[in-house]
Amino acid sequence: MPELIVYRDEQGKLQGHGAKGRRAWDKFRRVVSGLEPGETMGFSYRLPRSPQHHRFFFARLAELFERQERFDDEDRLLEWLKVGAGFVDLMPGRDGVLVAIPRSIAWVALDEQGFIEVHRVIRDFLMTPHAQGFLWPHLAPHARMQMLEGFTP
Repeated sequence: MPELIVYRDEQGKLQGHGAKGRRAWDKFRRVVSGLEPGETMGFSYRLPRSPQHHRFFFARLAELFERQERFDDEDRLLEWLKVGAGFVDLMPGRDGVLVAIPRSIAWVALDEQGFIEVHRVIRDFLMTPHAQGFLWPHLAPHARMQMLEGFTP
């Protein structure tokens, strides 16, 4: 499937980004303009990822990494959060038992709406007694919750 990135130029017109994008945008416009009454056309689009939200999420993840006591690697913490939040694909392992494989939240793999949802399910998972008990096993439940006061990724 061809990729088309559009932007609004200084004159307020939508344009394709780059030479390839301009050609793709022109072709798209011709196809849409050429639709006969009753004809349909389908297309997909992605909402751009918010750089501010991306930075906010990863700054909070770094802060959580500093507060927690279980992980020596921030990437492993993120994988655990994604598994706990259910942001996974299930695949059969060597013995046929399903194994949770964390999905990617890479910039190109997930649009902003998807990233908002991942952020929400990770935050909800962190609020569970199970997650807090795993990250701070020696603390009492009220102290575990205090570790997350003023903090939600």
